[in-house]
Amino acid sequence: MQPLKIKKLHPNAVLPTRASDGSAGMDLYALLDAPLTLEPRGLYRIPTGIAIALPGPETVGLLFARSGLGVKHGISLSNAVGVIDSDYRGELIVGICNLSDHPYTLTPGERFAQLVVMPVLLPAVEETDDLGETARGAGGFGSTGK
Repeated sequence: MQPLKIKKLHPNAVLPTRASDGSAGMDLYALLDAPLTLEPRGLYRIPTGIAIALPGPETVGLLFARSGLGVKHGISLSNAVGVIDSDYRGELIVGICNLSDHPYTLTPGERFAQLVVMPVLLPAVEETDDLGETARGAGGFGSTGK
């Protein structure tokens, strides 16, 4: 597999890191000049100071919240999962929100999100009147149990 190329756009930017050998995601670091208080239900765009070139069009970069920030402090991505297309070369800026009732202070250089690079399928779109039958059919929203 080809490498994930990363370009620092700012001298204080920190390259993504894996917390352990088994980590699927690479931690992203907040590029802030000063601490930033995330107010309850506030929406924020946090710069990372880096840009990436994914290995190719068969890959996608997915941005996720860090579980500790989400579970302990209610800090999550504002769009649940961020999608980085293989042809995007701009700065990674992560939309986050504070879902809790308490302010949270994000500090410069803090790990605040994670990047996972995954394969993506790019099938041709084909319109049809027949999708085939399955045991489930069109059942959804609890049709297979609670």
